[in-house]
Amino acid sequence: MKRSEINRAIADALLAFERHHWHLPPNPRWDVTGFGLGDFNKYGLTLVNLTELPQYCEKIMYARCGQITPIHKHNSKQEDIICRIGVLAMQLYSQDENGEFREKDGDVSVLHNGEPATFQSGTIIYLQAGERVTLRTGSFHQFWPKSEYCIIGEVSTYNDDVADNVFVNKNVGRFEAIEEDEPALFPLVSDQY
Repeated sequence: MKRSEINRAIADALLAFERHHWHLPPNPRWDVTGFGLGDFNKYGLTLVNLTELPQYCEKIMYARCGQITPIHKHNSKQEDIICRIGVLAMQLYSQDENGEFREKDGDVSVLHNGEPATFQSGTIIYLQAGERVTLRTGSFHQFWPKSEYCIIGEVSTYNDDVADNVFVNKNVGRFEAIEEDEPALFPLVSDQY
């Protein structure tokens, strides 16, 4: 991924956050990923880690229409995904008794706006601004904006982006090499790895 793409992604996110009066903390911890797939316009997500504590984590994320966060699960983390602005599509998938991905068979149990809900594997649900899904540990999912863009919240148990993202596509990399084609405007969380 090029540094110029990263700088542009952060600038786009900042404009959206400002437009909707979402204020960031001083020295925000930016994270921009194209998931190592080489097409940020199709597979991309811009995140800010707001809180990173041993007990819990909070993030605010930005994605444009057409940007998918690929199918993945977390073996340790439980999370709420909250649509803050826009309309967010989320596709839910089950796992088998060995924890392996199942595209169509089985059911997925979540909390949808705080209420227990069960969906058939592969179901797409649409979250309007303010709506949320609580994903239990091991719940496979992918998401993308249906609107022009989305501002997405995440509140979760402890977050380990290095070891606790299990992607179905084995070509996905959570952190990727950066081609330094222009100076960095903001440091990234991945700069430490």
